Amino acid sequence: MGIFLAVPTLNAEITAWRQGRRHVAGVDEAGRGPLAGPVVAAAVILEPGAPRAWWSELRDSKMLVEAERERLAALIRSECAFGVGVVSHTLIDSLGLIAATKRAMREALAALPLRPDLLLIDAESLPEYRHRSVIHGDALCCSIAAGSIVAKVARDQIMAAYHETFPAYGFDHNRGYSTPEHLQALDETGPCAIHRRRFAPVRAALEGRSAVAAAAALIARERSPVTASE
Repeated sequence: MGIFLAVPTLNAEITAWRQGRRHVAGVDEAGRGPLAGPVVAAAVILEPGAPRAWWSELRDSKMLVEAERERLAALIRSECAFGVGVVSHTLIDSLGLIAATKRAMREALAALPLRPDLLLIDAESLPEYRHRSVIHGDALCCSIAAGSIVAKVARDQIMAAYHETFPAYGFDHNRGYSTPEHLQALDETGPCAIHRRRFAPVRAALEGRSAVAAAAALIARERSPVTASE
């Protein structure tokens, strides 16, 4: 699936503010796809009475270069209510990725200094909260984009720290994603302590098979037509 190109707006937030919901939290995650490290979620509240010029610069974190993400994350953390949740690779393996992602989101919400009146969540659902699930929310809603930026920067910092302990895998720049360099390192060195054992390339390396071949097989499967028998 390609990147959804759009400029986030405040339309969803303004609608909620007009309905009397002052504390609208945008919620997003970073790190669902990597083979190693945690999944990180962030919740950010943009206050209706305190607009900032930099809100117009908010984008899906994938659309920003590292320096832009870090600058915006610093602004968000200094001027907005926010919370961050981190769920480890071990819990991803034990709970499953979707449940682990929702746990990280709940932890981020618990860390907020304000109780939100409404959540805008990127493509997920938390039924215990009043919320709206927004497909491509990080590309469409400013508060979700803010959450994506905070989550991405927080996770990148975690992976850079892990690089100091596990330098063979290039975590300081691939952040645990299945780049050719990372897959080759898995084949040559085997998995380290923070690799997600459920993920196919890691499982292949643990079983003495090629992580490179396992990743290629996954890509081929994703690109193949879905048959009726499937």
